[in-house]
Amino acid sequence: MPAPRFLSDKLCSVRTKRERRKEARPGELLEAALDLFVEKGFAATRSEEVAARAGVSKGTLFLYFPSKEELFKAVVNENLAGRFTEWNKEFDEYEGSTSDMLRYCMRVWWERVGSTKASGLTKLMMSEGRNFPELAEFYRREVVRPGHELLRRILQRGVDRGEFAPIDVDHAIYTVIAPMIFLMLIKHAAAICVDGETEIDPEKYLAIQTETVLHGLCVPPRASE
Repeated sequence: MPAPRFLSDKLCSVRTKRERRKEARPGELLEAALDLFVEKGFAATRSEEVAARAGVSKGTLFLYFPSKEELFKAVVNENLAGRFTEWNKEFDEYEGSTSDMLRYCMRVWWERVGSTKASGLTKLMMSEGRNFPELAEFYRREVVRPGHELLRRILQRGVDRGEFAPIDVDHAIYTVIAPMIFLMLIKHAAAICVDGETEIDPEKYLAIQTETVLHGLCVPPRASE
């Protein structure tokens, strides 16, 4: 005898919810892993803790990510490495001055990365990368090098367009990276880099740093003849 219509509909609803739950699990696992990696570090985070925080079994975690190392790589790809296609596309389509592009780059970096938990991944690699050389090389390849290349493109654009003075671009990119690293350390290292009395406004700090960089890069205006 077929099940009553209302019961059949209810069973279908339960199955649909379970299917949605199954599809959502990788994202939930990555979110839980990001939280724990940033809170505790890579070495101290256990796979079962990630599974528990995501509300699944450890076996389910390993269905998606066969090791903690693969889980970490997936977290990096989801939050940082996987975004360079989008960021390079923005570079290609940007029509304003290179000075404005650099201002935009610094501001958007803070909005999309610096102010988020994902910025803790850099601090994690700075503190633990030496103990996990394979993960350190993965991070360099997937995050550091693409990030540096994007900054090189921005600075070289300014030089090529005559907006910036000729510079050693390979070294100049670190004048842009340094304030980013400073803010990440403040955010994830108990503000140990400041005196404890000064309150740092990240957006104001980045704006000041950007203008400081630009005043050293821009070609001085020609005197009127």
